[in-house]
Amino acid sequence: MATKLGILRKAATQLAVLLQKCPRVTDQLAISSRCMHFTYVPETPPKKFGETTKMNFFQSITSALDIALAKDSSAVLFGEDVAFGGVFRCSVGLKEKYGADRVFNSPLSEQGIVSFGIGIAVTGATAIAEIQFADYIFPAFDQIRNEAAMYRYRSGNEFDCGRLTIRTPCSAVGHGSLYHSQSVEAFFAHCPGLKVVMPRGPVQAKGLLLSCIRDNNPCIFLEPKILYRSAVEEVPVGDYMLPLSKADIVIEGSDVTLIGWGTQVHVLKEVASLAQQKLNVSCEVIDLCTIIPWDRDTVTKSVLKTGRVLISHEAPITMGFGAELAASIQQDCFLRLEAPIERVCGYDTPFPHVFEVFYMPDKWKCLEAVKRLISY
Repeated sequence: MATKLGILRKAATQLAVLLQKCPRVTDQLAISSRCMHFTYVPETPPKKFGETTKMNFFQSITSALDIALAKDSSAVLFGEDVAFGGVFRCSVGLKEKYGADRVFNSPLSEQGIVSFGIGIAVTGATAIAEIQFADYIFPAFDQIRNEAAMYRYRSGNEFDCGRLTIRTPCSAVGHGSLYHSQSVEAFFAHCPGLKVVMPRGPVQAKGLLLSCIRDNNPCIFLEPKILYRSAVEEVPVGDYMLPLSKADIVIEGSDVTLIGWGTQVHVLKEVASLAQQKLNVSCEVIDLCTIIPWDRDTVTKSVLKTGRVLISHEAPITMGFGAELAASIQQDCFLRLEAPIERVCGYDTPFPHVFEVFYMPDKWKCLEAVKRLISY
């Protein structure tokens, strides 16, 4: 017994030493930055949205949820661990503010979470469901594809579940490996009846999330989790919405069109800067914002101007949403294309752990694609 107690004391001492060496909460931003394959540059919101305060990505999500719950008495928020704030802290304080009958935990069942949300939305209430990681949304795929997406159509518009929004963290985080790094947008882009949205930063996240919650169609809202703490901006404190199905021209250019969404937009912004510095090439960067229905007009106008296109996303290249963009651009802009459309994407493999740095479509891979485009 004495020997066992001695071992326990030694282990406790070692644990205490390790805890002292662990980074404090104030160091979280630095940790996030080390895991990032891009540099985040804050954006300034339009003045028309009024007073602002500094928020990171997850705080902007919290602010949007707070406004939605405050202004819509039928709105409910639910998911695994949501009541205590969620694993990424996006719902901190909302249960205390709005009560356990409006902000509550669900069973550990993604299929159950979505089917429950569909039922709530069909009654006319507003359902905001959280799937803890996008990698685990697939047990709910049948409910999303065959129920949520089709409800309005199969009832001849007599019934719908348009007031359902499904939030879920997605994409690479630097250390997520197979089951905490996937980008799933292409799966849901093939489901008529859904809207699929992925923001690139805090200002955009709040405005787009409020638009999704209030839209009359079921929405999948994908949140790049690497941005939760690393992306910090001055975010309007009030209620505002940003339009769905409207792409943003983040950087204007004349020689090459770079198209991405979510985290990859920040990679492409760096590529545009490198191309200007090293190649004297002017790149136009487009953030698609809404994956489906996507803004075909903005993309087409840009490509007709530049004649060269690079599409980049983290998801595997085969059947990724970039393939749909490439096919549509080829159809709309064929006679104006100066080079074959380039795609720089994830590989057709499970998402790796120690080899993540090689898997990612980083700025150097994208810059090489720009070189191929201009030298064709």
